[in-house]
Amino acid sequence: MVAGEPSPRVFKLAIAALGGQGGGVLTQWLLNAAEASEFIAQATSVPGVAQRTGATLYYLEFFPRAAAEEAGGDPVLALMPQPGDVDLVVASELMEAGRAMQRGLVTRDRTTLVASTHRVFTIGEKSALGDGLADSDSVLQVARATAKRLVALDMEALAREHRSVISSVVLGALAGAGALPFAAEACEQAIRASGRALERNLAAYEAGRARAEAAAGGDAPVASPNSASLYDPVPVPRNPKAKALMERVSKEFPGACADLLGIGVHRLVDYQNHRYAGLYLDRLRSILELDSAARQYTLLLETARGLALWMSYEDTARVADLKTRAARFARVQAEVGAGRGRLMRIVDYLSPRVEEICGSLPAWLGAPLMRWGFTRRIVQAFTGGRKISTDRFWGYLLMRAMARTRVWRLSSLRHREENARIREWLATLVELAPQDYELAVEMAACQQLVKGYGETFERGLSRYRAIDEALPTLRNGSNPASALRELRDAALADEEGRKFEATLDRLCENRPAA
Repeated sequence: MVAGEPSPRVFKLAIAALGGQGGGVLTQWLLNAAEASEFIAQATSVPGVAQRTGATLYYLEFFPRAAAEEAGGDPVLALMPQPGDVDLVVASELMEAGRAMQRGLVTRDRTTLVASTHRVFTIGEKSALGDGLADSDSVLQVARATAKRLVALDMEALAREHRSVISSVVLGALAGAGALPFAAEACEQAIRASGRALERNLAAYEAGRARAEAAAGGDAPVASPNSASLYDPVPVPRNPKAKALMERVSKEFPGACADLLGIGVHRLVDYQNHRYAGLYLDRLRSILELDSAARQYTLLLETARGLALWMSYEDTARVADLKTRAARFARVQAEVGAGRGRLMRIVDYLSPRVEEICGSLPAWLGAPLMRWGFTRRIVQAFTGGRKISTDRFWGYLLMRAMARTRVWRLSSLRHREENARIREWLATLVELAPQDYELAVEMAACQQLVKGYGETFERGLSRYRAIDEALPTLRNGSNPASALRELRDAALADEEGRKFEATLDRLCENRPAA
């Protein structure tokens, strides 16, 4: 070692990855690339919990082999990262970057943070009564202030584009960011040496490398994860009927609303058929006539979102259909790490109530079964907890048979009830908009209370009904829109409804006791 030159030190790298993202494969590629570049390399992994698919923290350390030989011994490498002592942090999902920063692994004086901007939502975010999504923009702002250098890009989108796994894109991003202590060519050679899906993995690697180079150079702006890019893009329609619907969206509705309406159309075609999606657009025409560009089409956008969700209400056929899709089996297989040749069991727990069973039947049959006490007791025998092995032939066949009941969905008792509620909701919006636009927008947003199935649906529906009944009283107040917003927020505050009842009593002092 030449006098005056700084002593070589251990390079420290932490990877925060979710289950099924190929973190182990990525770690092996990095080890192979480091060893091929004459580094002594060591890797450890510690599994954790991310309230999603499980999370694992992979920790790697590299030290130049030549420096070790000159010193006459091997370096002592650590098994776990320490706060303030990491050179490079990789997060294959945005909130994992936030968790790494919380642990103190990212520091302003030393750490390069390479992060994917896409989201995999936590259980808490999914199960929140209202909008429980974490603020992704805040995480990015903190990352810019915390890291020495931030390289952020949507790695999941690139992986989907090239039909590859995200680990290939991550390796490319590391190479493109110039954050590794060895040449980028060593990373590419590590992929080639693995012999796994070479064409797709190399394409994804190259896409990640190019995007990271642009991001590191400041040429590529970081897209907001809270924008519509959070959602998968609407597939390009191939069916002539689907094309006609999308053409109708572009011709009849403002361009600023096209993306959201396109998502709604796609959802309802998938839920029922093209005619049903056409009804969705027909219903929105009456709202469009009451809106304007000066108001940024706020009422139309809020109604379009709510209407698409309400028209695709969760019924027995929908639940059974989603549980038996090939994409679901593939996702579960990836989450549990069941590779080829490994058996996987999927057991679905169903607890149908009389309302779900009768609601899925044609109205002429479901209504009397619900109304007559004797028939209700007969139907009651088929309720309660049921376990169905959807990975087995008979279990899968039963669920598919349930999914096929969607052929009579539009004549079912449940559809008759939901259709009546939707009509009343839209009629209320049409009445309110000319008189109090802001109040109409707030009432449109109240649709988010009506969601899910079973007790969750009944609880939300009862609160929606209470708000609808209180609307005349609220309109007599000084600020109806603000009062309705407060009442809706209270309805989403807790499952027990204590805050909602208290707020309702305060805003409607003379209402009759429930």
